[in-house]
Amino acid sequence: MFCLLAVVAAGGAGAVCGEVEAIAISRNIQARHLPHGTILDPVMASGGVVSYSRCGDSAIWTGHYLAAEAFRYRATNSPEALANAAGAVRGLRLLADITGTDLLARCAFPADAPWAIDLAREEAHHGIRTAKIDGREWWWVGNTSRDQYSGAFFGLAVAWDLLDDAALREEIRTLTGRLLGFLLRHGWLVVMPEGGASTAFLGRPDQQLALLQIGRHMDPDRFGLAYRILRATAACSTVLPVFIDTLDPHSSYFKFNLDAINLYNLLRLEDGGFYRFWYREAYDALRRAVSTHGNPHFNMIDRALKGPDAMRDAETVALLEEWPTRPRADEPVDWRGAVAACGEDRACDPLPVAARVRTDFLWQRSPFLLYGGGEGAIEGPGIDYILPYWMARCYGVLPHPPATLE
Repeated sequence: MFCLLAVVAAGGAGAVCGEVEAIAISRNIQARHLPHGTILDPVMASGGVVSYSRCGDSAIWTGHYLAAEAFRYRATNSPEALANAAGAVRGLRLLADITGTDLLARCAFPADAPWAIDLAREEAHHGIRTAKIDGREWWWVGNTSRDQYSGAFFGLAVAWDLLDDAALREEIRTLTGRLLGFLLRHGWLVVMPEGGASTAFLGRPDQQLALLQIGRHMDPDRFGLAYRILRATAACSTVLPVFIDTLDPHSSYFKFNLDAINLYNLLRLEDGGFYRFWYREAYDALRRAVSTHGNPHFNMIDRALKGPDAMRDAETVALLEEWPTRPRADEPVDWRGAVAACGEDRACDPLPVAARVRTDFLWQRSPFLLYGGGEGAIEGPGIDYILPYWMARCYGVLPHPPATLE
């Protein structure tokens, strides 16, 4: 069973209010954060959009948004959620089409868009390349990272399992095969069209196996053998890189989100036995590092993999109820001198959700950060709310009309 609704008795009103908030966030994403099919964050002035920002992480958050809408669809059967998910899949397909090689671009936008110069200037360090779509010139951002692939595969895997539209699922399977086939052809190097590699999955057997696990889940004839061979030689090596990540529970905190979304699919799609033991060891190392960080996104990954836990699930509900009190804009925060510090830019204890730095996806930022944010002009998409919220609905942490999800 992918999700089992084991509806809790408490918090019904909160769930209803949360749904209103979650749907409003999705509609705002559709209205303001998808100008060209993938997630971008608007720069606001006088109540309107004057430009866009954060193009370099468009692929990873489009994948997370796809997962959120897929969970929403499974929890509510909403045609709107299905349409939103289909749009996100098209956006990810655009990022594979535009490179001409099945490489995943970070983002893409028309060269004649009003904000094209702003985006190109912001992402110039990643390299701006050109392509034509239906006679229109587009610019796309390269130097693609493993983060972008992990986010895209996370969304595609969740959507393939939770959506019931046959044509859309086939589109997902085809796109996943293209992206994974590219990585395998290039020996797990992310190779730019000019020939240089921006990054590599070498040394991360956990991430290689997670992507192959997704591939063999959708297309076992094509990817099953490659997965089994790598699993036989590398499953016991998945613990080490995750353990190394956990040695510093504060710096480069985004690594924990990547570990969580990769291990989520690696574990849930694995049969029991020897190999799953090693995957579980890797996941348990991650969980020990973040379990006290007040992170509902990680809590919901844990719920999905381990089942109900009254204390953890109650914390998840409380943290989700706190999220809407946060500003949506990237306003600066500075708690230095106001809370106990245990290092430079590090609180001794996790800050309350409402007090944490304003950012694109809160759960990939350290809860110990004392200061950060921007100038208050960039609006976050709110995927950090709707993803754990709809997961909580799907997995029964929040109340839901009686139903069973197979």
